Parts: sequence; structure tokens; C-alpha cells
Amino acid sequence: METAVTKLFKTEYPIVSGGMVWCSGWRLAAAVSSAGGLGLIGAGSMHPDTLAEHIAQTRAALAGTGKPFGVNVPLFYPEIETIIGLLIAEKVPVVFTSGGNPALYTARLKEHGITVAHVVSSARFARKAETAGVDAIVAEGFEAGGHNGREEITTMALIPQVRQATRLPLLAAGGIATGRGMLAALALGADGIQMGTRFALSEESSAHAAFKNLCTTIGEGDTMLCLKKLSPVRLVRNEFYRRVAEAESNGASADELREILGARRSKRGIFEGDLTEGELEIGQVASLIRQVEPVEKIMRDIVAEFRTAVREVRQWEI
Repeated sequence: METAVTKLFKTEYPIVSGGMVWCSGWRLAAAVSSAGGLGLIGAGSMHPDTLAEHIAQTRAALAGTGKPFGVNVPLFYPEIETIIGLLIAEKVPVVFTSGGNPALYTARLKEHGITVAHVVSSARFARKAETAGVDAIVAEGFEAGGHNGREEITTMALIPQVRQATRLPLLAAGGIATGRGMLAALALGADGIQMGTRFALSEESSAHAAFKNLCTTIGEGDTMLCLKKLSPVRLVRNEFYRRVAEAESNGASADELREILGARRSKRGIFEGDLTEGELEIGQVASLIRQVEPVEKIMRDIVAEFRTAVREVRQWEI
């Protein structure tokens, strides 16, 4: 299968794994790349030394295959200058940036031969990212897990608007976990997909087993967007979420919400498995996922379902 995304990243399939905090370590990145997609290491939960180890482990796992990989970097990361220097020194082939101004580092990364994609939540930000010189856009809808755009635009509404705004290779993200979802994204104008939730619940994800198992049991409406006065984030409705929601309904200030949030809350929930007081970030599409499976099977099933759906759609030609 060939699209603008597979050509850009030199992958077999137009499927990228989201660079998720506490989930996207070297095992997940290497497994996705090995299966024909583009695996990303999530730098947002790693100190520079830890990230360097994950880059080395990913390279070792992919040695001799010629398969690409990348790193996702939130631009609000406190050690961002060190991280950018590390990515350049390590000659990481692909970098996805998010949560900040892409103009800050895109040119510098590209000067060193690095392919750069940027995550956006609106057509306006897509145009800014294109002006900054990025090679590809990830348009992430309101359904996505973790940190989200303030615009609250759903993926189905977002992708056509971003497609009109830019001709750059476009990845759709948010609410996509199946082959049919991938076909829908491509029909809306995307050239590929970035999946977070389904890979977060894979065997190779570094998330805690308790977190994965809980997320395979949640239903429709069991995740909600909250902390909008800080940085909007989609969470499972657990005790921590309920305390935040109550505080927000009572008009809590940003400082009061920061006090409730505290430090290392997402690590506590996702990585350490505290299902009561942890910050449990996952997307709405988790209600479709009922098993923790290996990446190889996930990729195989998505591609097979995509092909089946394409055949079905062809029967409707007018």
C-alpha cells in the first residue's frame, strides 16, 4: 500500500504509533516498525539519559531490517534543548513534535536530515505548522486520549478542514483503532493514521498491566475531557477524575487544580497501575478494545479489516 505517508516515512503501511507517555517505550516502537508501520518512542515521560537508552534499544531491535522509527517530543518538555540536541546527535530519522510552536525547532532538525511532523488540533494550527516547514501534519481530534486541543473538534470534522488547509502528508489521529477507521480517515482526506489507544493496550506497551486490563473493560462515556484550565486531558472516570470534576464544577482556579493534580500523577496511574488515584489517560475508542494483544496481531488485523472494508465499499459504486 502506497500513500504520501508511506513514501515519506518509508514504511509498508500508513500507520504510526502515537508517542504516548508511559506507554511508548522501545519495545512498542520497535514492534510497530517491525510490523510495517512507524513506531515512535514517547519522550514526554523520559529524562534524556533514559531516552538515549530507548533509542539504542530500538536501533538494536531493528538492526539489519532497514525499518525506520521516530521519537515524539512535547515542545513544553522542561529539558527540551537537551532533548533536541540528543535527537540530532543520535541521528534519529523522524521526529514528531506536539504541544507547542513548531517554528522553534523544525528548521534545526531538518538541517540535520531529520523528517519532522507536527501534531495539531485545528486547520489554523496546520497552516502555522506548514509555514514552519514541517514535512507532515498529524490532525488529532477531540476523541483522542491524553492531552487534547482546546478546540474540541472531532476527527471526522477536523480531517476535511485540515486537508483543505494543507497539501502536506496528513495523518489522522483520535478515535481510530480499526481497519474500518483507517479507511474512513483516508476517505476524509488523510494519507495515513496515528493510533494511540490501541497500541497503548498492546502487549508491548510499557503501561502497567492493571491499567491495560481496566481500559479493556470501559464502555461508552467512561472517559471525559477535564483540566481545561490547565491543559485539557481525556481521562478514565476514576476517583481522581471525580475529584477534579467536582472541583471544576465548583469553579476551582487553575492553581487549585494544580494542587489536586500534584506531581507524577500520570506515572502513578499509567505506569505504576494506581487505578484509584492515578491519572488514567486513554481515548474514547478504548470501548472497542476488549483484549490486550501483541502488536504484530494488531497490525495484521487492521490491514486485513481495511482490505475487507475497501472491497465492501467498492460494491456501492454508483
